[in-house]
Amino acid sequence: MTARKLFAEGFGTAFLLIGVVGSGIMAQTLSDGNVALALLANAIATGCILFAIITTLGPISGAHFNPAVTLAFALRGEHAWKDVAPYVVVQIIAAIIGVWAAHLMFDLPVLQNSTTMHRSGSGQWFSEIVATLGLLFVIFGGVRHRPDAVPPLVGFYITGAYWFTSSTSFANPAVTIARGFTDTFAGISPGHIPMFIIMQIIAVFIGHVVLNWLFAGDETEDAKG
Repeated sequence: MTARKLFAEGFGTAFLLIGVVGSGIMAQTLSDGNVALALLANAIATGCILFAIITTLGPISGAHFNPAVTLAFALRGEHAWKDVAPYVVVQIIAAIIGVWAAHLMFDLPVLQNSTTMHRSGSGQWFSEIVATLGLLFVIFGGVRHRPDAVPPLVGFYITGAYWFTSSTSFANPAVTIARGFTDTFAGISPGHIPMFIIMQIIAVFIGHVVLNWLFAGDETEDAKG
């Protein structure tokens, strides 16, 4: 584990949250109360920043920017277990810093706690399983078939998942924690964070079984062919 890899993970995660929260603030400001329009703008900006940071930082750190992704790679034997904790700590700290940076850009109080109360319930919890499992699916499917396509795959997937999941697809424990520190369009009440993270981790273990089986079968068929 090098300082360069950890810095890349932190730098990318911070910019991810700057994109998520900053675009949420801008969208809410300009949409004049039109929530659908604000969500569309927020989703597109998030997908774009994901494409940019995965493309540029992937060769350095692997571009996880997400504790769930780091855990999934470790379970597959593709990320050293001793490096999981440093990655996760950096991702969480950087995500919060990214939120604070977004607040500074829009002249908002830096230190906030979210009062957003609509991110709870069985539907949203299940959505986080679906969202996280889908994210791992496009990552590992992309790595298996088209490694060069992983950045757009992730960007497009998250843009779409903002709309087809009731939770708006957090799919990332670091993002979930950090969004508890913003009382803006992108916020989540701190009391709702634990269940989101539990669902995301459940999805990692489901994905470890299902996706390894799915893509292992693909490799076997390739070998036979």
